Amino acid sequence: MCGIVGIIGLNARVPAEVLERATRSLTHRGPDDGGTIILHDSASEDVEVGLGNRRLAILDLSPLGHQPMHDPATGNWIVYNGEVYNFREVREKLERAGQDFRSHSDTEVILKAYAHWGEKCLDEFRGMFAFAIWDAQQHRLFAARDPMGIKPLYYYESNQYFLFASEVRTLLGTGLVPRRIDPAGLVNYLMFGSVYDPNTLIDGVSSLPAGHYLSWNNGGLVQRQYWDLVDPEIVQSAYLHDGDSQRRCELETQVAEMLDESVRMQLVSDVPVGVFLSGGIDSSALVGILNRNGVQASTFSIVFREADYSEAEYSRAVTRQFRTDHHEIMVSQSEVFAEIDPAIHAMDLPTVDGINTYFVSEKTRAAGVKVALSGLGGDEIFAGYSSFRTVPRMERFADAWQRMPEPVRGSLTSIFAALAPATDQYRKLAALARNGTRLIHPYFLSRMLFTPDQLNELVLLTEGKTGCATFLCTEKPLIENLTRAESLDPINRVSYLEARCYMLNTLLRDSDVMSMAHGLEVRVPLIDHQLARLVLALPGSWKLDSRTPKPLLVKALRGELPDQVVHRPKRGFTLPFEHWLRDGLRSLVEESLQKIGAGPLGTLINKTAVHNVWEDFLNGRTSWSRPWSLYILQSWCEQNLSG
Repeated sequence: MCGIVGIIGLNARVPAEVLERATRSLTHRGPDDGGTIILHDSASEDVEVGLGNRRLAILDLSPLGHQPMHDPATGNWIVYNGEVYNFREVREKLERAGQDFRSHSDTEVILKAYAHWGEKCLDEFRGMFAFAIWDAQQHRLFAARDPMGIKPLYYYESNQYFLFASEVRTLLGTGLVPRRIDPAGLVNYLMFGSVYDPNTLIDGVSSLPAGHYLSWNNGGLVQRQYWDLVDPEIVQSAYLHDGDSQRRCELETQVAEMLDESVRMQLVSDVPVGVFLSGGIDSSALVGILNRNGVQASTFSIVFREADYSEAEYSRAVTRQFRTDHHEIMVSQSEVFAEIDPAIHAMDLPTVDGINTYFVSEKTRAAGVKVALSGLGGDEIFAGYSSFRTVPRMERFADAWQRMPEPVRGSLTSIFAALAPATDQYRKLAALARNGTRLIHPYFLSRMLFTPDQLNELVLLTEGKTGCATFLCTEKPLIENLTRAESLDPINRVSYLEARCYMLNTLLRDSDVMSMAHGLEVRVPLIDHQLARLVLALPGSWKLDSRTPKPLLVKALRGELPDQVVHRPKRGFTLPFEHWLRDGLRSLVEESLQKIGAGPLGTLINKTAVHNVWEDFLNGRTSWSRPWSLYILQSWCEQNLSG
């Protein structure tokens, strides 16, 4: 696990001090080693390439794993962030094909795989990665991001430079990227609490989408998708056997076997591996699978002093069942309050979530663990959210709404509009009704923080005037995701959208940034891309059961999980902000929101609308996440865009 950066100059020199500074800015991601190299393209005096890396040593701890890494046989160079879990199997293939190796690192495997297969090397890897290779023979940069988007990669292009990095802040720190807010990214953040790929909050800075690669050659940039969650052939095969009980049993067994394989594979490490344990089904499943394979896990749980938010009874039940080496991390209100500023400082992009991941990562790393397994993705892949029931119902309502006579729709729309100010739910219902023929898809509505009407009030488009800002909200990527999900049944459509929207842009980004802030590598076995594609291809009806949550996952555990864990009430892992914003954090948030008209957001956000959001929260008309999202946005902009 590492941090990477690159600067390519076209008719411009790569400033060595800028490359060094950018690389140092990623030290938290790779505290063990670092390096830079500036290359002069032999084919053109107009191109100069600078590569930088900070390394967190997990595999091959020797100096042979140092980056940037060179392949003497081809002249290629690589900088790489991530882990390829099946690198030994890929290495064996390459050795049989005549490739020689100097190290035992997966970095060299990627470098040799690219030399042997070219772009097709991506089909060989199972893991999480973002890497960039300077191809000395083709005089181009080849960069790729893993299929699920676990590891990030951002880039920026100007007339003189092409830059890429693991973090947006590194690009900003070069001084080669203007510190300007992208209005589309701003609206996107306000709608969903995080900015959705390929946008960022910074004008001109893009995120390479999951399952994509790019090629830069002499100023020409090409970007292509090489993998997607939906495989029509697999989907068609599974649905053909929907009523075949024997085939269903075979497929469910295949899921269980692939799940075991994914967890075992992601134990590959030359340092100790721990497990984040919340006491929910997902993290408990990881512990159960490890136990089944003879691995005694070290588990780590956050325990709140506020009993209403503590999940200690469930995590303790799991540790008793599987006899883990368990560590409880007690978190008090005062500790959280003292760490809010450092946690926001750790955010590469603003996010309404992520503070909790910051704490558990900090404490786990302090306990001496360098690698941790997380149950992230279980809800998205195995249908654990309430959205898997509510969104299909909302889709049916939307279909029925379109067929209603116009006078009836008009009357109901007026009623919904009158109710809208009362709660967030009524606001969303009114938005669903008001859109008419340009209906917001119910999934996006379910994940929305601020509705289109609220955005119209919050966002200033030109010269202090509010107006319809929703057209800025990256409609194209959202529509593309919907189009890819059209062939799926309603439950699997939700699964695809959760994986490609909320999980990708909030959970995975937060997990990466907050863990790497402490030099901790987090692995997510439940979303191995082959496992995820297999599960998504199974009929949605197999994934919901009125008696058992996430039945596919629970079946894969063969009855090994404690009943109180399987049948516990569903609750996300979150800090008690609803209470804290009314008490200990109230003055902090109020003061920050009062300043939102000044600084980088001054010409973009309506101060009166911000005040109304805060008042709605205090009066119980909206949840804590709305004012908190504005507080995070203001704090992040002050830290990263001021001055």
